[in-house]
Parts: sequence; C-alpha cells; structure tokens
Amino acid sequence: MTAWAHSLIRISNYEVETLQKRLAEITARRASAEMRVAVLDAEVEIEREQARGDADAAMLLQAYLNGWKMRRSAALTEVQTLDLEEEGARDALTGAFEELKKFEHVAETTRLNAVIAAGRRESAAYDELGLRRRAG
Repeated sequence: MTAWAHSLIRISNYEVETLQKRLAEITARRASAEMRVAVLDAEVEIEREQARGDADAAMLLQAYLNGWKMRRSAALTEVQTLDLEEEGARDALTGAFEELKKFEHVAETTRLNAVIAAGRRESAAYDELGLRRRAG
C-alpha cells in the first residue's frame, strides 16, 4: 500500500471514530432527555394522586400542572432537537464510512495492480530468459 493511501485511510478512520463518539454522546443526551420526560410524567401522576386525597394539594394542582406543561414541553423540544442532531450525525457517519471504503478500495486496487505488474515483469523476464537460452 502506498504511503498516501495509508495516510488517507488513517485520516478517514480517525474521522469515523470521531463521528462515532459524537453519535454516542448525542444518543446519551437524548436518552437523558427522554428519561426527564418520563420522570416528569411520573411526578405529575404522584401530584394528581396527592391532590385526590388532600384539599390543599388539589388547590395547588393547577399551578403545578401549568409549570409541569412548560417543563415537559421544553424536555420534548430537547428530545426532538436531539433526534434531528442524531439523524445528522448518522448521515455524517454513513458518509465517512463510504469515504473510508472508497479509500480502502483504491488502496486495494493499487496493491493488486502492483502485484499484476510485478507478475507481468516476472513473466517477461522468464520469456526473455527462455528466448536467450533458445537462441544461445
């Protein structure tokens, strides 16, 4: 493999690894945001249950629900944003893999062409040797 091909493959591998780390980080952030939504949903159920048994809690429930809606909306917006970011990261990773495979294919083709050329030179040398023996 030529030095330039090796360098391109190494750079492409680095880019793929970087994008994989970025995708993993985005996925972790999205899971955290989804967990926040689930926790908010569980908390509202607890508050509603308390409001059924306590008149004071029932009076404050509407204010709690207004705040809960805002926090839940913000968390859902973050989940949607992270979904889009994850989709973009996946597309970038797919493109990086495609580039890596192209470079690997070019390097392999170059290597095979070198092997074929070496075989041709060896065959030509044997042919020439055979002709010299026959002539001599």
